[in-house]
Amino acid sequence: MRDRHHPPSGTDQDSSSEGAVVTTRAGRVRGRNENGVHRFLGIPYAAAPSGPNRFLPPNPAPPWAGVRDAGADGPTPPQLPTPPPLDAFLPTVAGADYLNVNVWTSQPGDARQPVMVWIPGGGFDTGNNVIYDGSRFARDGVVLVAINYRLGAEGFLVLDDDIANVGLLDQIAALEWVHDNIAAFGGDPDNVTVFGQSSGAMSVGTLLTMPNARGLFRRAIMQSGAGNLCYSLDTGREIGHRVADMLGVAPTREAVAEAGVDRLLAAQLSVAGDLARTPDPQRWGAEPGARVNMWRPTVDGVTLPRVPLEAIASGAGSDVDVLIGQNAEEGRLSLVPFAGLDSVTDAAFLDALRLYRLPDSAATDYRTAYPDATPGELLAILQGDWFYRIPAIRLAEARVDAAARTHMYEFTWRSPQFDGHLGACHFLEIPFVFDLLDDPVMRWVTGPNPPQPLADHMHSTWVRFAATGEVPWPRYEPARRTTMCFDADPVVRDDPSPIRATWAGVDLT
Repeated sequence: MRDRHHPPSGTDQDSSSEGAVVTTRAGRVRGRNENGVHRFLGIPYAAAPSGPNRFLPPNPAPPWAGVRDAGADGPTPPQLPTPPPLDAFLPTVAGADYLNVNVWTSQPGDARQPVMVWIPGGGFDTGNNVIYDGSRFARDGVVLVAINYRLGAEGFLVLDDDIANVGLLDQIAALEWVHDNIAAFGGDPDNVTVFGQSSGAMSVGTLLTMPNARGLFRRAIMQSGAGNLCYSLDTGREIGHRVADMLGVAPTREAVAEAGVDRLLAAQLSVAGDLARTPDPQRWGAEPGARVNMWRPTVDGVTLPRVPLEAIASGAGSDVDVLIGQNAEEGRLSLVPFAGLDSVTDAAFLDALRLYRLPDSAATDYRTAYPDATPGELLAILQGDWFYRIPAIRLAEARVDAAARTHMYEFTWRSPQFDGHLGACHFLEIPFVFDLLDDPVMRWVTGPNPPQPLADHMHSTWVRFAATGEVPWPRYEPARRTTMCFDADPVVRDDPSPIRATWAGVDLT
């Protein structure tokens, strides 16, 4: 870990519902206390990225005088509205200071508890930290930090200058903030686990290989994402120029910033529509039943020197313990709520196989492995394999010689929602990991009676891993490929993927 001076804790406890006052390097913050858990919301970890700084790397948060109230969620990053019924998962808060963190702790002060830093998902163009309540982690002895970072063009615009991956630099700035301040909240800056889901997990896999992130965390959890999706400089610049052209401005950060937030969001939507007309999963996404994932990290040779999976195979992040996995039917979240599962034809399934550059025999392999599946159900499994399962396996294989541990899991419990068709879909594991089965928003995906023992098992596993790096099943190695399958009756299986060999040699980047 980085050899830095840990600032002395500065915490004034009180017994009121307002909670404690904690001293950070930028100033003092007052949180709220509920049932012994202190929450501090909307604390800036970097300066507001407004005006000419909107597309530039983050700057330190300016100091403030007095005690800053941290009792309500801070602003969230600009993004396009999410369509119903998924909009309840992405509430937004207006304001410029959206580079902020939420912190939950049971013992502000010098407790030196393990720390977990959550990076929300959302395809690199949506998402925020509002719905991720960390109180159950704090209850169980973990200091939980949930971050916001720049999305879409603001976070991942690439032009003809030497700037890239600003959103990832935001994440690193948040981790720097944790290292410098978390001791005052009761956390141990030398025992940090970074974890995330979907693009948040892809971010974690990318951070494993970024020079500026080295030493800021000792463990990593990737839920449905592995850091394989990234752009070359040429593709990143092509998309950046398309956005500038759509705005009708010069391809410079200053000109794009002057266009304003609303125009920029509209331009991003238009460019995504254009890219969807020529779908290419390996360049910018899009295939039957899936949206264009237009924004990704870019291999610029500086902030991100290499494709993450290649860097990991060469030893990057080998000193970091890793827990990685996915859900069994990821693609159903993008198909079932929009009545798309039954409309998928066999031709659309075959078209997706072609776009993923799988061999001709793949169709037979999938139908043999899942003989009762409809074309829509096969497509949902295929999408999960491309985006999540196979990249996770590749990352675990790349770490076979790493000194630190690597463990794999699969979430297989099936939601009863939408007459049982939602299944073990994308995002479903989150209310179990956070132990939020009683949250009304989460009930939309879990249904009314999700199994609490499964949440107890998953949540305690994440807590144990963050504290010690250990989990109650063997580490991953290619001879057995041991995987914990989380279900109502969890079971450990060896090599649970029936079509892993089908993907041998297929390029995922």
